[in-house]
Amino acid sequence: MTTYPITENMLETIQHALAEDIGPGDVTSNAIIPADEQLKGHIIAKQEGIISGLLVAQAVYKLCDPQIECRLTAEEGQQVSKGQELMQLTGSARTLLTAERTALNFMGRMSGISTLTRRYVDAVKGTNAKILDTRKTVPGLREFDKLAVKLGGGTNHRIGLYDMILIKDNHIDFAGSIAKAVENARAAKTGLEIEVEARTLSDVEAALELGVERILLDNMSCEMMSQAVKMNNGRAKLEASGNVTLENVHTVAQTGVDFISIGALTHSVLVFDVSFDYLEKPGRH
Repeated sequence: MTTYPITENMLETIQHALAEDIGPGDVTSNAIIPADEQLKGHIIAKQEGIISGLLVAQAVYKLCDPQIECRLTAEEGQQVSKGQELMQLTGSARTLLTAERTALNFMGRMSGISTLTRRYVDAVKGTNAKILDTRKTVPGLREFDKLAVKLGGGTNHRIGLYDMILIKDNHIDFAGSIAKAVENARAAKTGLEIEVEARTLSDVEAALELGVERILLDNMSCEMMSQAVKMNNGRAKLEASGNVTLENVHTVAQTGVDFISIGALTHSVLVFDVSFDYLEKPGRH
């Protein structure tokens, strides 16, 4: 079964989400449900797609009450069908209902990202292109969003501004040239991989002459990207970026680029529909 660590940062984010929703208490559940009442329920998929965030949802319930029993009946990154059971939950009725929305919010967003990612990954099958995400994530949710991309079969680009040097148009314009920007980046001696954004084929040639590891082809036509691939001749890794859709991604991949970055994976998420359903009160029929 696919698994991953729930990091301290993720736990902190989950705790903030719970505090945001619960506040001083779930007044509805506390008023209606006796404190000692037990409940059994399950989470089900309301549509087809790729499920992710099961372990995150489990962490939500466990943070609320370590005694909650969670049994996963689906796997992270699995293709699921409408109506399929994903998780069984048993424990305090108050806790299960109080934690429900936060758990489903995480699962719904993550599964939506994974489902869209898989569609892009499937669309470029038969080519060598890998689908990348971007930093266009909801502030505070990047670790969850990037994880969902991986579970959908995509590849993570930079996690943040600290793990790769990406020289974009504003950096180049400020430095005065691609050569000067790369010179400054190398002088910093970070040891990090350098990627340069190219807006024209002349920019591609300039980046190649400098021996950078990766070149981002910004909003280029497929014809231009094909020319860039020929110019490159395997020297650097090429990334296509901008105006890529499910309808044209295969054509972009056929140009021979190594990577295709898709901001929409995380900035335009269509939430996956999941729900918690009551099953029974344990010990009663």
